[in-house]
Amino acid sequence: MSERPFGLVLAGSGETIARSYDEMLNQPVDQEMYSASGQKPRRYQTTVRRPVSIEGPGTFLGRAKRTLCFEPSEEEGWWLDRVDLPDSLPIRVAISNVWTTARNIVLCSGSPHNYVRMVEHIVALKTGMGLDNVVIRLQSGDPPLFDRSSMDLVESIEKTELKDLSAPARWFTVREPVSVGRGNGSFLVFLPLEAGATPKLTIDCAINFESAIGKQRIIFDVDPTTFRHGALARTNTTLGMMIYSRTVGKLFADIRNLGYTVNNIMIAGRKKYLNEPRMIHDDKSLEAVWHRATLDLLAAVALIEHGRFAGRILSYKAGHSLDVLMIKRLYQNKLLVPVECK
Repeated sequence: MSERPFGLVLAGSGETIARSYDEMLNQPVDQEMYSASGQKPRRYQTTVRRPVSIEGPGTFLGRAKRTLCFEPSEEEGWWLDRVDLPDSLPIRVAISNVWTTARNIVLCSGSPHNYVRMVEHIVALKTGMGLDNVVIRLQSGDPPLFDRSSMDLVESIEKTELKDLSAPARWFTVREPVSVGRGNGSFLVFLPLEAGATPKLTIDCAINFESAIGKQRIIFDVDPTTFRHGALARTNTTLGMMIYSRTVGKLFADIRNLGYTVNNIMIAGRKKYLNEPRMIHDDKSLEAVWHRATLDLLAAVALIEHGRFAGRILSYKAGHSLDVLMIKRLYQNKLLVPVECK
């Protein structure tokens, strides 16, 4: 155990994490992507240079058009403003405002009516693109769901560009190696940034599905280029879940209007994909693991509200609930410490 980087176990069993860690190490790496040599992060907090709007079909009301408007802000952090609720304050993207992670990350603040569902594919841009401060105006708690996953959002931010503000960027890392795990073998390990190193975040993410998705593993540095690569990756689901959402699921409020189509999600059967998978690398689709790493895991990292995270994250078979639990434990145990940027 002492030779393995689990550190302080904040949830779950150290023995279970140890077994799963060995499984992960024995799983070959399918793809590696690293930042260019000498590349340094922006030294100042950023926002969008000018407002930009993106429209698409609603995630839960597919026949309704939904618009996100990203607006510049010098106030630190990300803020979701429901313009249809004029008496409610904007929801800060923060661990303290997570309402549920049952199917997706839902943020809520103040009134229970002041919520936004399935925010992960939006707020992941905070971590992935290095966009520190922004206000997003929405007309409802139902954001758009795009056929190209989060690529429409990425391209819109690229078009308006980022600008530096006067406030310096703030970086945080963990005080020591920490881990969380579950009885099903899933785990996360957060490792500190090496002393004196340039602040950056590196992800080592592996998944293991009993379906056509199978085993996939990637290692990459988080920067706008690698995030853009992963932003095209769609949510995956099973054929059984697709049938369920079209039949019995219509009896339940959180399912009956779910706007999944054969274009905006990837459907995996036991032996083969039921629609065309994306992100083929060496004749193997890595769409599922890129989605997991960039649009799910980085969304949880975005819940660190006061700055950017630096270090290394190992993720094995994890999901929204474990991601959010880790961030919650970091705050509860006061394990986030500032990084001195030179």
